[in-house]
Amino acid sequence: MSQPRPTGIILHQKSRLLEISFDDGARFQLPCEYLRVYSPSAEVRGHGPGQEVLQTGKENVAISAIEPVGSYAVRLCFDDGHDSGLYSWNLLYELGAHHEEKWRGYLERLKKAGIQRAAL
Repeated sequence: MSQPRPTGIILHQKSRLLEISFDDGARFQLPCEYLRVYSPSAEVRGHGPGQEVLQTGKENVAISAIEPVGSYAVRLCFDDGHDSGLYSWNLLYELGAHHEEKWRGYLERLKKAGIQRAAL
């Protein structure tokens, strides 16, 4: 069974949302903050289990550039200087399909660490 392929990517800079559509009809609007805190980079995920780094203070982060990487991914460059994560189509689909539960998990990790998100 083939993985869904992207059919469109639109960056909504004012609302800081990345809209991505797939050939199976799925369409997701993913906040820049969410994409930043779930970056696939080693800086965020670490080099192994238990080495993840909780990302904080990313409420107002925006995507400054989207760079294609072959036919399988994009590099999202964020205005806080982070640009080392390669977001495969599969990862973007997973982040979209599981957005609510992943976001709740992130908020729980912040709460557990005693960190409050800044009011937007």
